[in-house]
Amino acid sequence: MAPPSPRSLLSSSLLLLLLVFLPNTAHSSSFRPKALLLNVTKDASTLQYLTHINQRTPRVSVPVVVDLGGQDLWVDCSQNYTSSTYRPARCHSSQCSLAKSSSCSDCYSAPKPGCNNNTCGVIIDNTVTRTATTGDLGDDVVSIQSTNGSNPGRVATVNHFLFACASTFILEGLANGAKGMAGLGRTRISLPTQFAAAFSFHKIFAICLSSSTTYPGVIFFGDGPYKFLLNVDASANLIYTKLYVNPVSTASAYTAGHASSEYFIGVTSIEIDDEAVSLNTSLLSINNTTGYGGTKISTVNPYTVMETSIYKAVTEAYIEAAAARNITTVGAVSPFGVCFSTANVGSTRVGYAVPTIDLVLESESVYWSIFGANSMVQVSNDVICLGFLDGGSEPRTSIVIGGYQLENNLLQFDLASSKLGFSSTLLGSQTTCADFNFTSIA
Repeated sequence: MAPPSPRSLLSSSLLLLLLVFLPNTAHSSSFRPKALLLNVTKDASTLQYLTHINQRTPRVSVPVVVDLGGQDLWVDCSQNYTSSTYRPARCHSSQCSLAKSSSCSDCYSAPKPGCNNNTCGVIIDNTVTRTATTGDLGDDVVSIQSTNGSNPGRVATVNHFLFACASTFILEGLANGAKGMAGLGRTRISLPTQFAAAFSFHKIFAICLSSSTTYPGVIFFGDGPYKFLLNVDASANLIYTKLYVNPVSTASAYTAGHASSEYFIGVTSIEIDDEAVSLNTSLLSINNTTGYGGTKISTVNPYTVMETSIYKAVTEAYIEAAAARNITTVGAVSPFGVCFSTANVGSTRVGYAVPTIDLVLESESVYWSIFGANSMVQVSNDVICLGFLDGGSEPRTSIVIGGYQLENNLLQFDLASSKLGFSSTLLGSQTTCADFNFTSIA
């Protein structure tokens, strides 16, 4: 056999060099950001939090509701989903394994996004209405802005971002214009997990929800710094607590044996103005057999919801603490059960001068303080209401910390270490979650 020619050797060498040095485009662009960001707006009508996912080819900005504990990104594919880069996830593929899919779907019309034969199916959960259906798993291009923690930077691209295709009916109950939900939960196909895998950064993300319906808050993917007005790094002085896994799914519909994708923390007691509230503490733990009990954090619940006996104990203690400050109770204003006159209520940097609620975690020295800005909802010029709701006598979760209590607090979720870092209100640092600089490019 004749020896290879110099030209053949040169071609082979060039091919080898290309294989070595070309970026891996199977998952992401060659640009490797250290962190990413999305802006988040509060919908005035529904009190839901929305962001936009830049998806497809050509690119479309898709408005979606942020679901902190959601399992994945799901969008409506029934109306006007057009993309040259969409690919269905074939049955029994590695993508289906990541999504824990246990079914295959058939389509009885022309193939299109959301309707392909031999495609793995997943459960789609509208956590606002507690409605579930099934849909197809697929992948498409997603673009997202990078950040250095102070400003937005270059756009980064994930070429094969997994998501679920839904039917239009499942959008009912979402904010006007929303085309799906963006899940940030504890799964292998949630936004934080996929972004961390695509760009090889730590599986950490942070949310900072704005109380304003005009000025957006922010979600960071990746580690800090997270800098706001006055150069305040909200990640600098976080308090840390353990994140717990509920071994039983809390989704509207689920496969037996799957754990919950939502984020639970270990509240052990509640104090109001440093006085402990008498509670049935057994409700504060998760029952590992049934999945009932415990405390979770939610962005789809507008206000904190408590099991009836906890709610009654907290509100009675709060009314007593308010009376000690000469704050007068007035008639309830739906949906709230406890309201006050503003006549004797002063103002502070952290909101109305009202009793402070402390959620005590693993020790007396680790607690989440809820001040007036996050406890009181102004319903009229002279009436404010405690932003906590009665969740009934047998709720799935005993305490659900809702969006209003999260606003202007930075929460960092470290999935690898299973811990939550929280800032308490940023108002005390003279900044807010609406004070991230989205206008300058890093």
